[in-house]
Amino acid sequence: MSMLRPLLAAGSSAEDLAWVIGLVVLGLFLLGFFVFAFGYLNLWVQSILAGAEVGLLQMVAMRLRKVNPAIIVRAKIMAVQAKLPSIDARDLEAHALAGGQVLRVIAALISANRANLDLDYKTATGIDLAGRDVLEAVKTSVIPKVIDCPDPRKGKTEVAAVAKDGIQVLARARVTVRTNLSRLVGGAGEETVIARVGEGIVSAIGSSASHKEVLENPDRISRTVLSRGLDTETAYQIVSIDIADVDIGVNIGARLQADQAEADKRVAQANAEKRRAMAVALEQENRAEVVANRAKVILAEAEVPRALADAFRTGNLGAWDYYRLRNVEADTKMRDTIGGSSAGSQPANPTDK
Repeated sequence: MSMLRPLLAAGSSAEDLAWVIGLVVLGLFLLGFFVFAFGYLNLWVQSILAGAEVGLLQMVAMRLRKVNPAIIVRAKIMAVQAKLPSIDARDLEAHALAGGQVLRVIAALISANRANLDLDYKTATGIDLAGRDVLEAVKTSVIPKVIDCPDPRKGKTEVAAVAKDGIQVLARARVTVRTNLSRLVGGAGEETVIARVGEGIVSAIGSSASHKEVLENPDRISRTVLSRGLDTETAYQIVSIDIADVDIGVNIGARLQADQAEADKRVAQANAEKRRAMAVALEQENRAEVVANRAKVILAEAEVPRALADAFRTGNLGAWDYYRLRNVEADTKMRDTIGGSSAGSQPANPTDK
């Protein structure tokens, strides 16, 4: 404003004042732009020296789109220095905006190029956006890794199987795999490989006639499992399956036989208890029937005096007949008494007879 006062004092026109204000605003804008762009000057110089061809205005635009220009420039320089096929900075920026890891993708492409692996930028970005570590996948494709079966992180250290002789065999395998980059997207993972190998081990041991065959030739298991093509539709290619350890477990066959014998014993005890209960019930029924028959006898004996009275009344029984009947009864009681005393104990002194 101190510069404008002399001009106003000298009678400058309104057009000159507007012109001066415009120049001041433009100068301030340019000054702010250069101050803002000065932070990317180092990246721009690096880009020029490396032949990455990322312009200063392009870096500013990346910042406005909330993309870190340093990552894009660094990835572009890595690709140019490694002599990879031309990758546009816009493609790198698009991958960064999609949430991908640009530097790991470029590092994976460089590793694949050095190892003569067939991996292009589109496939690498697809693998990265699918949630898999593309750099680790390339490393595993170059240097195979070893997977323990079963996975000790799941709490199991051995696969248990039973041979045909009933003896349990405990086996532990080490599976060497390399990444199959062509099936990395959509292919099954490490857990599927472990599950298939474990299933193959169980099947191979179960088909053995004896546990001794497994102990004598543990490589027979690995050959059988490997010949099944367990890596189909998986993200890995199985290089080898090695049986690291084979142990003998419990006698499952004997245990099952013992359990079956115990079950048969319980069934027999249940059947015996059933028969005993039926016998007790039958005995109770017989006792009830005896009591019922005794009641009938008592009822029949109660009819005898009535029959005698009727016989006297009708003249069918005389006094003489009645006395003779009483005599027979007395004789019968005497005989019963004599028979009862003779069945008892004999007197100790012969003179007591």
